[in-house]
Parts: sequence; C-alpha cells; structure tokens
Amino acid sequence: MKVLITGSNGQVGSCLVKQLQTCANTEILAVDRSELDITSKSDVIKIVDGFKPNIIINAAAHTAVDKAEIEIDLSYAINRDGPLYLAKAADKIGAALLHISTDYVFAGDKEGIYSEIDAVDPQGVYGSSKLAGERVVIDACSRAIILRTAWVFGEEGHNFVKTMLRLAQQRDELGIVDDQFGGPTYAGDIAAALISIAKAIHKQGKSFDNSKYGIYHFSGLPHISWCGFAQMIFDKAVEQNVLNKAPLVRGINTDDYPTPAKRPANSKLDTQKITEIFSIQASDWQKALKNLSNYQE
Repeated sequence: MKVLITGSNGQVGSCLVKQLQTCANTEILAVDRSELDITSKSDVIKIVDGFKPNIIINAAAHTAVDKAEIEIDLSYAINRDGPLYLAKAADKIGAALLHISTDYVFAGDKEGIYSEIDAVDPQGVYGSSKLAGERVVIDACSRAIILRTAWVFGEEGHNFVKTMLRLAQQRDELGIVDDQFGGPTYAGDIAAALISIAKAIHKQGKSFDNSKYGIYHFSGLPHISWCGFAQMIFDKAVEQNVLNKAPLVRGINTDDYPTPAKRPANSKLDTQKITEIFSIQASDWQKALKNLSNYQE
C-alpha cells in the first residue's frame, strides 16, 4: 500500500504518520505545507504523478474558524480548491482519496444527532468552505471517502485540551460554554479510522464495493458540553498529578462568549454508519485523556 499524507504536521496528520510507520508493506510519503502546497494544482499533480499512491489521505485544512471569517479566499483555497486538485489527481491514477471534513457543515440547531443524510446548512466561512470541499471531492473522484468529525484534540497542535490545561495553571476560576454539545474526538482515533478504511479499500482492490464510498461521520462518545468536557479534563489532570488542583468551572451561555464565527449548538454526530460498514467504533475520548502529561505545551 502506498499512502500520500497531506498536512502531515497537523493533529491528525502527525498521528497518521506515526501509525502508518508501524504498518507492514506500507510505503508513506508524508508532506506538510512547506513540502506540498495543495492550493497549487501543478504541485499536486507533480507529487501525485511522481509517487503514484494507492491511497491519498488529505489531512490539510484551514481550521482557524474565527480567522476564516476574514481570510475567506484562503479558506476556500485550502478547504475547496486543494481537495479538488487532489481529487482530480487521485481519480486520474485510480487512487482512493480519504478527506477529512467537519460538523460545521450543519447549522447545529437540530434536536438529536446528525446523520450523514441530514440537510447541510453551514453558518460561517469555515463550514461553507469545508462543504464546498466535500462536494468537489465527491464530484471529481469516483473513489472518495469523506470523514466528518468534530471537537478534535491530540498531543500535537493547538486544541481545547491543551488550552484548558494552560488556563488551569493561570486561573482559579474559568467560565466555559455549557450550551454547545458534541463528541470530543481524539486525533489518534481519527487516524486509526482512516487507516482502517484505507486498508479495507486496498485489500479488496477492484472487488471493493463502490457503494461504500461517500460520506461518514466519526466522532467521540459520550456527547458532552464544552463545560462538561473541561471539568473532565481537570478531574483527570488532578488524578494524574498534572494539576495540583482543578479550577472552579462555571457554565456560561454562548451569548456570554461572543466570537466572530458562529459555533454549532449541536455538534452531535451519528457514527452508526461507519460502525456498520467498516466495524469502526466511535472515539473513546475519555480513554484518550489517560496521559495528560503528553498534552502540556
């Protein structure tokens, strides 16, 4: 199996590299932004035609949700145009493209959990650019998997877990949003899910059921609010002696913490389809908090 990983230094990309390095009979080409600018069509073609991967996993994205409201052209270049070039290049050589998307494609105002067939209605530039990316990938590549996820955290990069641990050492009390709900998702579990899908596609080859291509949801369980997630992080950190004491956590409303981009109130994703098709279970985010010393900046 020959795998091209874009965005290799990001939260998910770095996990993909580590996990794929332990896979037998697997050749990896891992590139970050300095090695491959996916917004350059010619650079994408050069890398893909040169390496000729069986699988391309696109972990590159513009994920700065608030900055996206200003950096509109950049957001669409990275989240739509780059995936389009990768999709066309993959389709040309018969490779499969695994592309990461987001809960932000939904309005976030539904009661209950979002399935893959629910109506999309992004509320900001980030979500709109990611939805545009989904659509061009599906249209341009006959062998594409879209993996929507949410609330990503891991040992690399910037994320909520690292921010909470840093703030807990600086403050005795924190106000955390308590009216937005979702499933925290460990980056290592996203990588494992993508690799599992990649292996299934490669192993089955031409006998792989084409109806399995398409959109899947993968995120963590149980669903929780940001406030509840923060409290769990602090409790685990005290247990592990990462923090001497937990700060007082006070639940606040979204309106009390205004941001340039609107956040979904409901980011709960239904992961039943990926379990049924690929036997991949939802991310166990509580288990992923067992070594919080690895998350300290």
